[in-house]
Amino acid sequence: MRPLKLTISAFGPYAERTELDMEKLGESGLYLIAGDTGAGKTTLFDAITYALYGEASGANREKSMLRSKYADAQTPTWVELEFSCAGRRYLVRRNPAYERPAKRGSGMTKTNAGVQLTFPDGRVVTRNSEANEAIENILGVNRNQLSYFLRKFFSAGIPCGFHRNAHIFARFSGGSRRQWYSSPSGRPRTSRRHCR
Repeated sequence: MRPLKLTISAFGPYAERTELDMEKLGESGLYLIAGDTGAGKTTLFDAITYALYGEASGANREKSMLRSKYADAQTPTWVELEFSCAGRRYLVRRNPAYERPAKRGSGMTKTNAGVQLTFPDGRVVTRNSEANEAIENILGVNRNQLSYFLRKFFSAGIPCGFHRNAHIFARFSGGSRRQWYSSPSGRPRTSRRHCR
């Protein structure tokens, strides 16, 4: 799976519509996301995971926490991810349930959670369970495996025991397990001094 474009609106600390066009970063496959504490780095992983599976990447972030507290009351909350897998392009858009001001009168109204998964052939799925199942089939990993991947491989670097979990990395990235080893012996790049 290769993320191509991530667009978020009123999501996490991002109060307005924000677009990250990853196609402009080239095709090398590894990118660095850097910034100060609280700058929104983890939110990008949450947005990708939410777009794909309808949940944030971390267990301590509930769906009700995804709407930006900095957003204007009229700004809708949603996440859209365009990605490719096995040479085919997909587009998924989700919004969490949240309260917003009513269009008529005073008071608040609830916006229900929604999803729209568009396949390369133009077919569209709008049921949450069908979209989740389809994405799991497309990527070959479920939400827990993706969250593990994001936590271990992005927040802490390549962990010890990588060889035991290389199959998750390979399935998610579209490569083979062998590609993620650095030596002819088949051992990963990590050494014991990098273990935590």
